[in-house]
Amino acid sequence: MARRLRFNGTGSGGGGCPSVHEDLDSGEVIVHGPPLADPEDIAQLQHLSEGELAIVVPRDLLVDWTPKERSRQVRTIDLDEFNGLFSTFEHTAWRLETRRRYASDEETDTWRQFVETGEIKWNSDHPWCETIRAQTAQGKRVERVRIVDQPPTTGQLYLLDNAKRNSTLGEDIRNLWRSDADRLHLPAEDFWLFDSRLIALLRFDGDDQLTHVDLITEPAEVVRCSMVRDAAWHHAVPWQQFTAGMQSDA
Repeated sequence: MARRLRFNGTGSGGGGCPSVHEDLDSGEVIVHGPPLADPEDIAQLQHLSEGELAIVVPRDLLVDWTPKERSRQVRTIDLDEFNGLFSTFEHTAWRLETRRRYASDEETDTWRQFVETGEIKWNSDHPWCETIRAQTAQGKRVERVRIVDQPPTTGQLYLLDNAKRNSTLGEDIRNLWRSDADRLHLPAEDFWLFDSRLIALLRFDGDDQLTHVDLITEPAEVVRCSMVRDAAWHHAVPWQQFTAGMQSDA
């Protein structure tokens, strides 16, 4: 079975080599880069076995991108504490939404309206709405990129309609086709990034229910998610434009 490898980062200034990857299951680190080729240099190496290859990498690559601990130290929080993060962030809250379905959406009256009529009467008096409206009124930014399949799932169409309400709260919502997300090598992780320093990684069960959230502050992980944010935000399309394009293609 093939490894599940995640790209951590590169020290090449964007050229891709040398780079560090991490095995998501074993925790092993894979480094690739130019081989040590000079025979006199190789002769100085101890314990270099047959079949092994010595790789030359800048020290900064290892400092910046290799995991600092064997097991990531995360703090798991419940949904009430997670919701409290939206009242305490200082500058920015950014979301990557990657899933095809969120079971919690299907428990709402607005979901039933959408499935039965295709139209929703959105109510902006929900506590979530009051919180986000209060934050954006202070000049804080709340942004998200939603990944959409071709054709979109019912849940994704529902969230495209949801953007009508959330944008009135001050959110900036954009969308990206999954094929483009795959081309950009965006991860399948679903997370919020607060103030470019705190990752709230959303955890779902087999029924697509959000069960808990892992908080991560490891610098290399924060930088990686910030890079994901920058790539997704650069290529994503504002939801009005995205929806209009879908309608013209229909």
